[in-house]
Amino acid sequence: MNSINPKKLLNSKWTAVKPVKKEKHFLITEIEFDEGGEIVHCLIESVLYNCSESIEWRALKNNENWIQGWK
Repeated sequence: MNSINPKKLLNSKWTAVKPVKKEKHFLITEIEFDEGGEIVHCLIESVLYNCSESIEWRALKNNENWIQGWK
């Protein structure tokens, strides 16, 4: 399981274990926090195609789908 510090998540790099449409490398480009410091919105962007989509940030903890950094 990947350990993630929510405060350091912005601009972090991620590699998809199972790429879709050659999209393998991603960046976290946007994060919104609520008043309590919890993440309420996380946007991940494909480096290859610059396509963005919202993602549940806790899904990045799953080693079967995501690797921290670019591999």
